[in-house]
Amino acid sequence: MPSPNPIEDVSIGSDMIRLGQFLKFAGLLDSGGDVKEVIIDGLVTVNGEVDRRRGRQLQHGDVVGFDGNQVRVSP
Repeated sequence: MPSPNPIEDVSIGSDMIRLGQFLKFAGLLDSGGDVKEVIIDGLVTVNGEVDRRRGRQLQHGDVVGFDGNQVRVSP
């Protein structure tokens, strides 16, 4: 049975991006304030695990989850 929310690939055009930047870049959140709040509250996962570091460096292939959405970092 397919997943109700398939993983979406988002091309970042570089080798790395910070978690907080990626949440905005991927369109999951609009403002830096919102990003800070949801990360601190433990509502964001990276590769299936909660990560509370806004500055975490994401690399190609990392999957970020938030609010039922899953987005993979792509080149």
